[in-house]
Formats: sequence, C-alpha cells, structure tokens
Amino acid sequence: MNIPFVDLSIQYKNIKNEIDISIRDVIRKTAFVGGDKNELVARFEKEFASYIGIPYCVTCGNGTDSLEILLTAFSIGAGDEVIVPSHTWISTAEAVNNVGAQPIFIDTLPGFYTIDPSKIEAKITKRTKAIIPVHLYGLPAEMDEIMQVAKKHNLMVIEDCAQAHGATYRGKKVGTIGHAGSFSFYPSKNLGAYGDAGCIVTKNKQLALQCRMIGNHGQLTKYEHKRLGRNSRLDGLQAAILSVKLKYLDQWNVLRKQHADFYTSLLKDIPGIIFPSKPKYSTHVYHVYAIQTKKRDGLKAHLKEKGIETSIHYPEILPSVFFYRDKRNHYPVSESYVPNLLSLPMYAELTEKEIRYVARVIHENPFCP
Repeated sequence: MNIPFVDLSIQYKNIKNEIDISIRDVIRKTAFVGGDKNELVARFEKEFASYIGIPYCVTCGNGTDSLEILLTAFSIGAGDEVIVPSHTWISTAEAVNNVGAQPIFIDTLPGFYTIDPSKIEAKITKRTKAIIPVHLYGLPAEMDEIMQVAKKHNLMVIEDCAQAHGATYRGKKVGTIGHAGSFSFYPSKNLGAYGDAGCIVTKNKQLALQCRMIGNHGQLTKYEHKRLGRNSRLDGLQAAILSVKLKYLDQWNVLRKQHADFYTSLLKDIPGIIFPSKPKYSTHVYHVYAIQTKKRDGLKAHLKEKGIETSIHYPEILPSVFFYRDKRNHYPVSESYVPNLLSLPMYAELTEKEIRYVARVIHENPFCP
C-alpha cells in the first residue's frame, strides 16, 4: 500500500464540481487580479473574517508577505527586535529580517512545540517591538501568558496562524487574540488554495487599512498612493477556490482530530514514542501529526520502504540555520526534541485502513525502541 504524506487530489475529487464551477466563474468574469474592485476577493475576505470572528480580513500573496506587511504596518524596521520561537518554519524569522529588524529566539515548551512564555521577558530590551507566537502544527500557543507579557512591555503581538486554521484557545479562534493574525493558504494547509495565498486578520480598522495599502502599492484607490507599498494581492482564482473550501474547513478539521486520536490509540503501547499534546482548553487541528522517537531516521526509512511517506518539521531549530548560526545561546528544549520528530501522513481524507496500515508498519519496525 502506498500512502502519501498529503493527497490533495482526493480533496479535489470530493468537491470537484464546486471547484470547477468557481474557476469557470473567475474566467467568465475575468476577475483575475485582486484589488478594490474584485468581488470574489472581497467575498472571501468577508467570509473568512466572519469565520474567524473578527471585523477585518485583508488578503495578500502569501503567508510570508502577511507577516512582513504587518511588521511594516506596525512601523517595525531597522534597529528593532522581534521575539520569535526557536522552532518553526523559517518564514516567521525571515519576515523579521526582511523588514530590517532582528529576530530574537526563545525556546519552546516540551510537548507543545510552541514558544515558552516564561522565557520571553528575559530577552526583552529597549529595542523589542513585537512578539510573533506560532501556533505550530495546529496547536495554539499559550496566548494568555504571552498577552500578559506583551501588555506589561507595550509590545505588539502578531499571531502566526499559518498551520492552525480554525484552532481555538480558551474558546477563541486563533488570530483573534493578539493585535493581528497572519494566515497562509499554501495548498497543503488545512485551508489551502491552488497556489500561494495569505491574509491578515485584525480588529483594528486603521491597521487593516494600512495593510491593504501596503499590499497594493500604497493605494486604496488606483493612482492615489498614500505611502510606499508593495505588490502582494490575492488573485480572484485563489479567492474563489478558498470560498468553496472554507465551507468544509470545520468538517475537515474534525476528521483530522479523529485521525490523530486513532493514530495515538493504535501506537500508545509502543515504548519510547511521544505523542502530540492536547490541552483541554485548546483545540488542536493537526496540520501536522508529529511523534517523537529516538530512532526517528530508522523509522522513517522503514516506513518509506513500505510505501508510507513521512516528513520532518523541521530538521533544525532556527538558531542553527546557516543564516543565523547563534552559537552564544542554547535552546535546550527544542534542541532536545527536534532530532526525534517525525510527521506521519495527515489529511482529512485518510481512511481507517490506511491509518491501521501505518500503525502496523510502525509496530513491525525493527528500529523502533
């Protein structure tokens, strides 16, 4: 049996008619590029804002752009510092560098893989302007403690929600707790487009206006340039596709949770495997189902031999990446678990038979502890 890490073709087949109609509608209307007159983009922004439970959604080209646009809108740049977790995809830190600021890395919580709020305050300086907590793998960061630190030090909080569409923390959807939220709609996300796409969500009208201007050449109306901007707009095709898929997001997230629980139930008796944490006050939407095992590389090779595709999110902590290469500080928690992480196949359309097969192969693996 061959099981891909993610299979987007099955999802398309299940909603093919709706997707095809939406694409034809874009072509018929020639609504190709996002802007102030693209009704398909405006419709999705309204729908996603309503889904999140927040007044304003501003779409853009991708999730990295959404972080950079927010940092720019908050006037963060050269000489400033932004606090980010040591373990995440590089975009979180890269966006900080791309506006001229410096990312300051903070270690993570064991089992949660999100930023450790208790370690933030020690790294705050006069140059610190913001915190970017990442809701990694689909599990919300510990936002109450983060917001308390931010309030005490007058810092902006930008939630990186790229892996957590629909996740909740103490009854609130991620993206609504900080000063703004950043989402990616990369195709493999829980809510994915058919290309690059992203958005910003916020309760602040003026911030939303600034973000919209920045992403559209500094203008709200064509030729009325109010500030320096950039070209980062959602196109009509992606907006139409996302509008179709948004209707299914909660259903897909429920299936992901069921798959995660099933994986755990089938593998729980294997010694030496650590499973994803699932706090009672948060909903984990399992963009990634990552286990820990000290025999990670052997298990990965064994699964590949049996036709099962896995992934590693991520092979290095960011302070170890060549560009940063932070040798002065240590991040003992993330350094300890990152070499052991292995992400198993996870998508809504996985079948019970497929999950049982993955579990059986892991049980049979001679490299497993």
